[in-house]
Amino acid sequence: MMSGFTTKGGFLTVFGRAMHVQKLRPLLHFISMLAMTLFGLLLLTFVIGRLMPTDPVIAVIGDKAPEALYQKTYLEMGLDKPIVTQFGYYLNSVFHGDLGTSVRTANPVTEDILNYFPATLELATLAIIFGVLFGVPIGVLAAVKQNKWPDNLVRVFALIGHSSPIFWLAMLAIVVFYQHLDWVAAPEGRLSVMYEYTLPKVTNMVLIDTLLAGDWGAFKDAFAHIVLPASLLSYYSVAYLSRMTRSFMLDQLQQEYITTARVKGVSERAIIWKHALGNAWVPLITVIALSYASLLEGSVLTEIVFSWPGLGRYITDSLLAADMNAVLGGTIVVGFVFILLNLTSDLLYKIFDPRAK
Repeated sequence: MMSGFTTKGGFLTVFGRAMHVQKLRPLLHFISMLAMTLFGLLLLTFVIGRLMPTDPVIAVIGDKAPEALYQKTYLEMGLDKPIVTQFGYYLNSVFHGDLGTSVRTANPVTEDILNYFPATLELATLAIIFGVLFGVPIGVLAAVKQNKWPDNLVRVFALIGHSSPIFWLAMLAIVVFYQHLDWVAAPEGRLSVMYEYTLPKVTNMVLIDTLLAGDWGAFKDAFAHIVLPASLLSYYSVAYLSRMTRSFMLDQLQQEYITTARVKGVSERAIIWKHALGNAWVPLITVIALSYASLLEGSVLTEIVFSWPGLGRYITDSLLAADMNAVLGGTIVVGFVFILLNLTSDLLYKIFDPRAK
């Protein structure tokens, strides 16, 4: 009897562990995919760094350094080692947070990225929030009013958003909203000089730091600086998300469960906003995540026009100065964020859509 009880208990224990592993499988798959994709990204950046025509030693010590210093630095950087060994050194440095030193700023690249990336993160986050708040309802309206004037208006709006150059819209917006209407602050960074050097830097995101400091004057000033570039970036998100929402909603509104709901007397408002949009949110998660990633990596021109000290501007200035450590370090960060958001959207897709399981 004891033996049977023990066998049964052991079976239940093994079964419980198997169920636990089954629940963790999506997370384990997520981690493994993240690791493999990140390895590929690091391999790609390493190869690019070695194929660039610039000499990595001269980029560090300058082209007027003596030959003895050149040879010493060459050995210290491990450039005399086999390429596989160099890649191993590169991986070890990256995983320890060492992305080299920027020639242009003379600071560690990691330190520069920690200073510049929060500005891009703040700008892109506010832009995607605006994009979702306006793009999704506009897309729903276009689908409900298919081939009527609201739908045609939304499609023209989306077409203009996709085809207009961002730098032209930015300069036009500065002339209208700053020069003539004086509704926003000057396109000169993230804060006025009177607040820039007195605000405590906790997260390096000025809206959050001003709230943490309880400085409402600085918060108002920070919002006046960010609202115009964020609105311009969000215009592209609104155009893209409205078009995709319209497409997903049209597909859902043609499904049989919509017809069944109408036959049962369900209100049109519930059919549209609860049932159809509820199912359309599943593919929209991926679209929103990819749109957010594009904002994080594609806001270079906006940052340049508005003198916004973000990562895109940092990478561009470093590229013009042939500062390859900074360029590759910034590329790694942007690539990692893109990979993380892409894989996160896949994980959320499986969570919210039972069919994907």
